[in-house]
Amino acid sequence: MSTAAQVLAIFIAVMLTVVFVMESILYRHPRLYPLFLTKPTDFDAVRLWTVNVGWYNLTTAAALVIGVILAANGHESAGEALVTFTAAQHTFLAVVLVVTERRLWLNALMEGIPAAVLLILML
Repeated sequence: MSTAAQVLAIFIAVMLTVVFVMESILYRHPRLYPLFLTKPTDFDAVRLWTVNVGWYNLTTAAALVIGVILAANGHESAGEALVTFTAAQHTFLAVVLVVTERRLWLNALMEGIPAAVLLILML
């Protein structure tokens, strides 16, 4: 795995960890209403979604970090498989996000562009 791919994978992992904090812990904060298209009356309804998706993002971040560590420590094919799958998954999910809710186009770009670049680097 190239150094550029490793750096980008770690960058995406950090970004996913920040998103985890926003989705699972801070989702009630007024500054995040526009990001998640929520309002206070939605909190009970979206709690399950936000918390589960947040933890999903945290475990995906862990997969990227573990993939980089594996690749750097003699298990290159296993590490590359984790990173490649995660990059492909988030590229696909960005498309699903924008198709599902066009108003989240910026979120989709922030998720999809780094993931697509990482996927290209992994091929």
